[in-house]
Parts: sequence; C-alpha cells; structure tokens
Amino acid sequence: MPLTVETCVARHLGDREEQQDRVSLFPHPSRPGMMMAVLADGMGGHSGGAMAAEQVVIKARQNFEAFKPSSEEPRHLLSSIVNEAHLVIRLTRFTSEKDPHSTAVILMLQPGRVDWVHCGDSRLYHFRGDATVSRTLDHSLVGELQRKGRLDEASALNHPQRNVLLSCLGSDREPKLGFGHVESLIAGDSFLLCSDGLWAYFSDDELAATVNMFPAREAAAKLIAAARERAEGAGDNISVSIIKLVDAPNGREALPAGVSTSR
Repeated sequence: MPLTVETCVARHLGDREEQQDRVSLFPHPSRPGMMMAVLADGMGGHSGGAMAAEQVVIKARQNFEAFKPSSEEPRHLLSSIVNEAHLVIRLTRFTSEKDPHSTAVILMLQPGRVDWVHCGDSRLYHFRGDATVSRTLDHSLVGELQRKGRLDEASALNHPQRNVLLSCLGSDREPKLGFGHVESLIAGDSFLLCSDGLWAYFSDDELAATVNMFPAREAAAKLIAAARERAEGAGDNISVSIIKLVDAPNGREALPAGVSTSR
C-alpha cells in the first residue's frame, strides 16, 4: 500500500531563560518526495548557543535546496551541512565575544530511503511499530563510558558528567560525524529527533511506545508534558521532530510521488 508521511516539530523553553534549541522540517523546493528534518542544541552563553544552532538550520536548508540526487550522495550532502555549519560557527567567535557551540542531528527522507548524520548528544531514533530499531550514539563522555562497558543505561541517565560532550560544532576540533541510513521503508517506521532536554527522561521503550501509539503532534505533546513533569522545575530546553510513515488514505497523494505532511 502507498505511504504518506505524518510530521511534527515542537519546542519548549523548559526552565531556562533562553531558548537555544532550533528545530525545523521542510520539503525540497523542487523534488517531490524529499524532505529534511534538522535539530540543533546550542551552547555558549547568552545568545551564543542560539546563534550557533540557527546556523545549523540555515546551512541545512541552503545545502538541501542545492542537492542533486542524480550526482550527489546523501552522505556527502549531510557531511557538508555539518562541516560548513561548524566553520561558520567558529568564525563567529572572531566577530563576537561569545563562544558558540551546537549539536546537530539531520535527517533526509527521499523515496524509499532515509539518511541521517549527527554530532554531539542530540539523538535520532528509528522505531518500527513500538520496537526500537536503532538510535544514534552520543558523542559524550557518558556515551563513551557506555560503549566501553563501564556504565549501564540507568547509571548514564543520572551521571554527574552527562552533559560533557566529546564532539560538537564550533569547537577547536573537527566535528565527529555519525551516519546512518535505512531502506525498504514500511508503514509503521517512525523517526524521532530530539535534544537531551527530552530524551534524558525516557527509556527507549517509552519513546517508541508513545510515538507508535499517537499521531505525531499528540505524541510530541505527551512527551514534552512528561519530560516537564519529570524535570521537577530543573528542565533544559526541549526540541523534538517526529516523522511517521503511515498507509496513505484513499485520495491522499503518496510517496514517492510527493510528501504529505501533517503538523
């Protein structure tokens, strides 16, 4: 059966004074069936983090609009977005008194395929129904300890150095990039992009169950409400994007002829 796409983006200030997360979702301007979701968690003092995160979104839109799938690989596009945004963010350090940094997670959907890249500890989850197929691995101290088997998932969520990043955009080191892709998409596949202001309060199973059970917009609202309650007045900025593949109702245009979105 043909597929269509149900989407949502959402943010919440949390208990911070400034919103430094950025999240956006947009179709390709001339190629039906293609869309991009981008999420960035900015860091760097007053306004600096917001400026860094905004640069990720700007560069994603610019490069995606120029993308030519007949002559350019998805991985090349995604890496160019992160690397060029990193360079722009670094240059702003010389033109301002701020020290801006940002995470990045970017997903590109085209007919029959999804590709993604990430840097930092903002995450992408791929669910199939209520099962977690995969998720990105954090470029963080805690993430590295987990990969070495020195820390389990439960301990990681409460580790005092959970926010220490080993790679991000805007630092002196070149950003470390993590790539992924999936083909043969089916109804029931869904993708969640989120900052640590959301995922820090949930297990993978909880996230998968909520995204599977509710339409994208309702799922985002429920996850944000639960994160706010669990933060107990000490929550970070929250940003989230949900992309769900569902069977196309009769009369609805389906992939790959075009992307239909609901926000």
